[in-house]
Amino acid sequence: MSEVISGASSPPVLCLASASPRRKALLASIGVPVSVLPSDIDETPLADESALAYVERLAIAKASTAMGRTHLPVLGSDTAVVVAGDILGKPRDQQHAAEMLKRLSGGTHQVLTAVAVSGPLGILSCCVTTHVTMRSLSREEIACYWQTGEPVDKAGGYAIQGLASVFVEEIQGSHSAVVGLPLFETTRLLVQQGVPVWAGRYPT
Repeated sequence: MSEVISGASSPPVLCLASASPRRKALLASIGVPVSVLPSDIDETPLADESALAYVERLAIAKASTAMGRTHLPVLGSDTAVVVAGDILGKPRDQQHAAEMLKRLSGGTHQVLTAVAVSGPLGILSCCVTTHVTMRSLSREEIACYWQTGEPVDKAGGYAIQGLASVFVEEIQGSHSAVVGLPLFETTRLLVQQGVPVWAGRYPT
């Protein structure tokens, strides 16, 4: 897939190895215009692979895959919803989404988001864990939520920045990480790699 330049007026200073509009919007919110070059990689977890190792491996793989196709630094990221040690991916269909939301209902789960940024220092990466507590959901609510179309491409079958915000009782950690990028940690990596934030006015 060819590199797509962001519609922002400023020239891109970073290549985003993801088609996620949420990650693109989060980077725009801290003044980082991007070009978009999604990485097509196999996202199947390895045998006995921990959730932490899984998201870090995918974030680094996405950044590495795009590096040879752009002159810009590259950011790769991956997010996993984890409950009782199990990684919940994107729902295959309505039944799968309902099964995932039933597991999340009335309990606390973890959202792991890894970020990898290429640059003069090679590839730097980090992973952030956020704990999300969801209230009990009725079968009717889950069915109604599916009909909105929001769960279709979301890890764990929900979008905390969207309609599912009414399901969330408590968050311990980074809200932006649950959306797609932990902005505090991402900014630190970008600055280390010389990528300007806030049009280059962010202190190093």
